[in-house]
Amino acid sequence: MKIAVIDDYQDAFRKLACAARLQGHDIKVFRDTEKDPAKFAARLEGYEALIMTQQRSPLPKALVDKLPSSLKLLCNTGRNVGHIDLAACTARGMIVAAAGGGLPNATAELTWGLILSSLRSIPHEVQQLKQGVWQTTVGTGAHGKTLGIYALGKIGSVVAQVGKAFGMKVTCWGRDASKAKARELGYEVPASREAFFAGADVLCLHIPLNKETRGIVTAADLAQMKPTALLVNTSRAGLIADGALVDALKKGRPGFGAIDVYEDEPVVGGNHPLLKMPNVVCTPHLGYVEAGTYESYYGTVVDSILGYAAGKPVNVLNPEVLGK
Repeated sequence: MKIAVIDDYQDAFRKLACAARLQGHDIKVFRDTEKDPAKFAARLEGYEALIMTQQRSPLPKALVDKLPSSLKLLCNTGRNVGHIDLAACTARGMIVAAAGGGLPNATAELTWGLILSSLRSIPHEVQQLKQGVWQTTVGTGAHGKTLGIYALGKIGSVVAQVGKAFGMKVTCWGRDASKAKARELGYEVPASREAFFAGADVLCLHIPLNKETRGIVTAADLAQMKPTALLVNTSRAGLIADGALVDALKKGRPGFGAIDVYEDEPVVGGNHPLLKMPNVVCTPHLGYVEAGTYESYYGTVVDSILGYAAGKPVNVLNPEVLGK
């Protein structure tokens, strides 16, 4: 079977242990992201299966309709396929397979890496030391500060546990289930949304992005935050209203940002306003980019391909196409 792997920035897939299970298949890796629909479709001509990593490339109906007829199986890492027009794929008779995999720890660890990097000015001090300069900032400690967690799901729960271990006061906001869980765990639920944003010294977003949550954090929410506060986003850029974050950071509420996700990825050539702001620490969407997580995510993709090749598809999201 001819298999295309797209958006594999580091050429990581072929080096994973799970990839060896596809020995004998013809695998082509595309490391770059192709945004032109016609070129995207053309590079997949002749391939029967497509491996997609998370939501790196959206597949709206207009693009699905351009895909070559040879393509019969789309495999996505993780369960979130909001970037794929499932109905359009079904109409074309293409199987869409996706499954879970990975643990919340990888993104939670990256979240804390960003928090500590910002509070203690670590990236800046590293560069200063390389340039021969000794100590230029006075850092801010986490102990005694208020950590706000927006959505106490799997990732948010791990981040909250670490904050508690550091001696932080943990507050939570989100849906009723999230608030109820927070109270059960002994975390504080502020009296209002405004109080949640206004009271946090560090505020982390751990909300899945979908139609209901897009733009859920507004300019008014950000304006409530302290000039000394840090906003951390390791979820999705679309959770924040378009343009609101850059504008808020320029105005100084919040005073700092630690960001791993962007509206249009990948960001290349340093072409993003957040990268030019001295009060922001930025990473290139590294939350889930960790060896163990990759093995788990891609392992489910390999399961899907092998199942399809054996005539017994697994992890299928549109079973109505089977047998057609």
